[in-house]
Amino acid sequence: MTMPNAQMTTRRTSGVEYEYRVLTFPREVSRAEIRRALGEHAEYEHWELARTVVYVGGVRRAWLRRRVIRVHRTA
Repeated sequence: MTMPNAQMTTRRTSGVEYEYRVLTFPREVSRAEIRRALGEHAEYEHWELARTVVYVGGVRRAWLRRRVIRVHRTA
């Protein structure tokens, strides 16, 4: 399986901060392999699927997000 290209950003929307990861899959990667890769990100790294796009050339891009939890010092 060809690993997707990944890039990460952080964005705050309506008081909640999310971390985003964009995965780009080349045309040669099957849907089953993409589904497996997204499932692994969701199960082990706690990402959720935010958006997917299939471009004209067959390249697929998936946006994953997860909530950023900031711990505040109490003492």
